[in-house]
Amino acid sequence: MTDTVAEMNQVMAEADCLVDEQQVQAAIGNLADDITARLKDRNPLVFCVMNGGLILTGQLLTRLTFPVQAEYLHATRYRQETTGGILEWKLQPEADMNGRTVLIVDDILDEGTTLCAIADYCLAHGAAEVLTAVLVDKQHDRKARPGLKADFTGLEVEDRFLFGYGMDYKGYWRNAPGIYAVKGL
Repeated sequence: MTDTVAEMNQVMAEADCLVDEQQVQAAIGNLADDITARLKDRNPLVFCVMNGGLILTGQLLTRLTFPVQAEYLHATRYRQETTGGILEWKLQPEADMNGRTVLIVDDILDEGTTLCAIADYCLAHGAAEVLTAVLVDKQHDRKARPGLKADFTGLEVEDRFLFGYGMDYKGYWRNAPGIYAVKGL
């Protein structure tokens, strides 16, 4: 076994499960209901923020009961580190946003710098309205803008280093079947 695999297995063994898979699935169901109620007649363009939003978007899309156009984009501040840096576009959206309602789906609203930058980009490229959906809103007072909230939030979780359901620890454990907190972080 490599040192990385051993380290990642130890991280999982020591982690605290904050939200189990059943609770996450219920939260995704509630998100889908809320999004459907608000957007079913709006012809929204849905952007999955890679890589974190992949699992949520995949599960959310199958629960939306109206036609959506789904695309993806890739912007990051972490690059497999545990602290954020400058926003880096790995893939900018190419879909025509002009006059459209855009829904940005991501795994977590932590400080919100990345999500705000993506929303600003969409507005600057003609979106009539930009809404955000996140699985987790991390509870703290370090948001990029005072009072920053997503338009659709699945769960509110304490301020710890989280992984699972799209969120990663050093590039690993996005696939964890719940929301976990790294011991000591």
